[in-house]
Amino acid sequence: MKTFEEYMKMPYKLEIIPDTEESGFIASYPELPGCITCGETITEAVVNSENAKKEWLLAAIENNIEITEPESTDSYSGQFKLRLPKTLHKTLAEDSKKEGVSMNQYCVYLLAKNSEKEHSVLAKNRQC
Repeated sequence: MKTFEEYMKMPYKLEIIPDTEESGFIASYPELPGCITCGETITEAVVNSENAKKEWLLAAIENNIEITEPESTDSYSGQFKLRLPKTLHKTLAEDSKKEGVSMNQYCVYLLAKNSEKEHSVLAKNRQC
């Protein structure tokens, strides 16, 4: 088992979503089940999340609970091949040209934007 300090330095993913019912923001570490807090502002939620992570890790170590380490991105190359219809390829090429960026950059932007939107919807559904 690692030390408390080693766990605190690990890059655990922090998720922050708006709290639509109470206002403010909800912060959680998905890899640390039940490690969740909130704040009236994003800054406050981040500060509170560090305190919550600290207390969560201390309790887990004290109670000999297995602590999951953050998922590594080392096994991902950052590349994949995608086949798409010619009409979609044409549309993406034209749109990226209008934006003044490469088609690759434009597709990454669209994927990231959609992924962020999807994660927000999933997070809201988990709260219900």
